Amino acid sequence: MFKTIKEDTEAIVIEKKSKFIANAFYVESEEQVAQILNKIRKKHYEAKHHCYAYRIQDKDNIIKRQSDDGEPSGTAGMPIMNILEKKDLTNILVIVTRYFGGILLGTGGLSRAYSEATKKALEVSCEAEKEEGYIVEVILDYNYTEELEHFLRYNNINIIEKQYDEKVKMLLEINKTKFDKLLQKNSNENLQKLEINIKEEKYITKS
Repeated sequence: MFKTIKEDTEAIVIEKKSKFIANAFYVESEEQVAQILNKIRKKHYEAKHHCYAYRIQDKDNIIKRQSDDGEPSGTAGMPIMNILEKKDLTNILVIVTRYFGGILLGTGGLSRAYSEATKKALEVSCEAEKEEGYIVEVILDYNYTEELEHFLRYNNINIIEKQYDEKVKMLLEINKTKFDKLLQKNSNENLQKLEINIKEEKYITKS
């Protein structure tokens, strides 16, 4: 289980005519990081610097990287990373884009500006706890739907989607503990009323 942000956010800081635009993103892979960085660079193609830091949960380890992107060493990526670590946030990417205003800020001024922009972006975001779980497909007869939905409501299991055809098909977002409980319920019924298929392993918001 780890802390992260619920939604992407943006904040702007102006320091001696330089504009610092901080964007915070929820990410789950370094491939996502590369895609987002590419989009930000295209969006702000006239900016001089796109400095960033990220932390990604990888089983029992945390992958973390930072970049000063041409700013003096230690003045941009590190201040961003320090805030992420202090807040103990994971699966998060913060990019701070700088439009140079013509006035040099010095190493101390740069560090403060990158830190302030990061803090502002995180202040407007809501934190969430994530845990390991699954997207699960459940297929069942119509006459068992009401009983299953009662079980799902009682255990606070999220139904993402429902489809009605010859049978009812549901997509569920469920953590590992509750998934085991669902399997146990099905096996205890003896009749095996549910067809249960794991579609995807993913981190889900703790309910």
